[in-house]
Amino acid sequence: MLKHLRLVRPLAVIDLETTGTRPGVDRIVEISVLKLLPDGESIHKTRRLNPGIAIPADAMRVHGISDAAVAEMPTFDRVAAGLLEFIDGCDLCGYNLQRFDLPMLLAEFTRAGRDLCLTGRAIIDPLAIFHEREKRSLGDAVRFYLDRDHDGAHAAEADVIATVAVLDAMLERYDDLPRDVATLHELLRDPDEVDVSGKFRRVNGEICFRFGSQKGKSLQAVLVEAPDYLQWILASDFPDDTKAVVRTAIQASVTASSGSDFDGQGPLS
Repeated sequence: MLKHLRLVRPLAVIDLETTGTRPGVDRIVEISVLKLLPDGESIHKTRRLNPGIAIPADAMRVHGISDAAVAEMPTFDRVAAGLLEFIDGCDLCGYNLQRFDLPMLLAEFTRAGRDLCLTGRAIIDPLAIFHEREKRSLGDAVRFYLDRDHDGAHAAEADVIATVAVLDAMLERYDDLPRDVATLHELLRDPDEVDVSGKFRRVNGEICFRFGSQKGKSLQAVLVEAPDYLQWILASDFPDDTKAVVRTAIQASVTASSGSDFDGQGPLS
């Protein structure tokens, strides 16, 4: 299926349909995973899920999945263990994976009491290539790279198939792109990005905000000047890894202030 990308381990191509775009609040209603193996074989699994909450009309208009269609489907926690086993040892790929699907998936695993470990996994998002080279959507990418309409848009199974085809066509078109997953991952990865959803970024060695009223300020400065803002983040609907960045900064500050003196008499001599 992939003609221009070398695989040394399985690549799991993932697409989700959800009740909305907020990982802390919304839920997955359909997941499709196409596992591409280094030997050229592939395994494709698609599953609808009962989100446990009502599917908003706006979301239903996008993907066409109604409450009735998933009423008898399992909830995410019922399939979490099997999904982790299926993608174990896989690098990950998906269109808009880093900004949408991956934060949503991480949140669902957390709620299910499971951990999707990303350490050692390459993450390939064709959207990053597309935005870098052409700056459009998946439907436009299909038309641009494959010269056809994207039939079945916003159906998870059709989207993962289109993602693979677009990625492969990108590699054929841009002969300067790496042909192996690890190197392509390094090319696409922002070395200064701190969290998956990109709320923070390192600037001159400091972690800085990329959103909201504190955009452009360092996390350390906000910790001193507006600590309530950090508490608001922890109490609000932000991805778990974004909150972890804040918690780590707060804990480091507490440790530094309480641990600077061993006995309250100044530094050890």
